[in-house]
Formats: sequence, C-alpha cells, structure tokens
Amino acid sequence: MAASYELKASARNLVGKGAARALRRDGLIPAVIYGDKKPALPITIPLKETTLALHKGGFLTHVATIEVDGTAHQVIAKDYQLHPVRDELMHVDFLRVGKGTTLTVEVPVHFINEETCPGIKRGGMLNIVRHTVEMIVPADAIPEALVFDLAKAEIGDALHISATSIPANCHPTITDRDFTVATIASPGGAQEEAEAEGEE
Repeated sequence: MAASYELKASARNLVGKGAARALRRDGLIPAVIYGDKKPALPITIPLKETTLALHKGGFLTHVATIEVDGTAHQVIAKDYQLHPVRDELMHVDFLRVGKGTTLTVEVPVHFINEETCPGIKRGGMLNIVRHTVEMIVPADAIPEALVFDLAKAEIGDALHISATSIPANCHPTITDRDFTVATIASPGGAQEEAEAEGEE
C-alpha cells in the first residue's frame, strides 16, 4: 500500500486572489476538500510541508490525513496547481476518501534487476512504453508501484502487464488486451520501439 502523510490545516473563510496572496505571504496555500457526498471544505495548508509531500513522489496516489481545526479527514490529492514561473505550489484539490471508496489512479512502474538483465548486458536498451499504469484500486490499498523483473529479459522481449503481480481488488482500466509496458530494444532499435508503441 502507498505510504501516507499528515497535514494540519485550518478552515478558510476568505476566497479570491487577494486572500490567496496574503496566505502565501504567511507560508500557507489555499486548498479544498470535496467529495463523499459532503459539502466542499475550503482550507489552508502549510506550503513547506505540502511541498515536501509533493517532492517525495506519489503525491496523487498516497492517502493523507488532514486535520482541520481538530477534525481528521482522510483524503487523496486529485489535482494541484503550480506557479508558472516559480514552479511553486499554488492550490491543491483533495478528494475525501470514505469507507469502500475506489479510485482511478496512475500507479508508477518500477523495474528490478536491470543490472543483471541479459538483454541489457548484451547491449540492449530498456525502452519504457508506460511509466505509469492507470488502475482502479481501493482507496485503502493503493499499490506503491507495479514491479517488473528484468532478470530473464532478452533483446527483443516485451514486458506486458501480465508480467507483474497485481494486488487483489486492483485492476488496470485497460482490460481488453495484455498491453506492453516496456521492451528490451536492440542497440539503435527504433523498430522495436515503434512496434511496441504502435500496438498501444
């Protein structure tokens, strides 16, 4: 399951650009919690702690606990806005996570045993067709990553979604084919890359 994080927040009464600028001067940013058939809750969250959570990776797949004026809310970040110049967080949308909630998320793809992969040792290259896989998952059991083992992969081999272990109650949104996630391309193997991407 994906790791969690916690944030302390306060309810936000003022909205608009002026109010948002004032918040940022105090090291805070506006955000909103919505969903689960409850009213939207505008909040303020600390910029520093939220930025750290963003940079740790998996920001959009980790369930978080946000304490708003003493009340805990289980949420997952669904979207965020960055400043176009400073690349700084400006706003975050959080979706409430209730009991039995299922989510559509992008789960990262990880590869192991790349250093011992026969195809790569013979000069092949790992061509990643999909860096993430869109999946429908329980909110309380989001996979940290889908792991693909390269220990036996040769030049010309393709790794399909069936080559990884998918947790129970999780499944890709693509269900009509065993789609390619990566290939071991020959040196300068543009042909293999084109074929793998073409089948998607």
